[in-house]
Amino acid sequence: MSQRYLIALGSNRRHHRHGGPRAVLAAARLALAEAGITVAGFSPVVASRPLGPSDRTYANAVAAVVAPFDPPEMLARLKEIESRFGRRPRGRRWASRVLDLDVVLWDGGCWADEALIVPHRSFRERIFVLGPALRGVGGWHDPLTGLSLRQLHARLTRPRPAPKPPHT
Repeated sequence: MSQRYLIALGSNRRHHRHGGPRAVLAAARLALAEAGITVAGFSPVVASRPLGPSDRTYANAVAAVVAPFDPPEMLARLKEIESRFGRRPRGRRWASRVLDLDVVLWDGGCWADEALIVPHRSFRERIFVLGPALRGVGGWHDPLTGLSLRQLHARLTRPRPAPKPPHT
């Protein structure tokens, strides 16, 4: 039985064969297909500032994919692709990387085990996931809040009123 996933892709390091981060994401799209994962939609690639201490700009995109894999098997396939692109397991958190693939959402709702939590814990606070998702692979809802990606994006990007000065 085919299952749908929303996958976040990121790169902020050059690959010796594929080239810069944008080219890495294009190559990763092909690698997904080679791994038995059908890419049903792919967002535009956007540039984003890194989280943590890295100073390299990221190229980010989101893919809607279909595959006959349960979440642990999907994660295993994604880790294999990352490995083929030179990612080492258990690398330094927030370090620059050639390729990062994350399961963001799954049409089965929620999943949790020792290796994977779906929906991704931080996707609601990541403009570099929500923004691209709206521009190519929308139509998803957060299974925990019931909010659409558009609603989550609006909450994240809406202007906040300036704090009022204290009364003296």
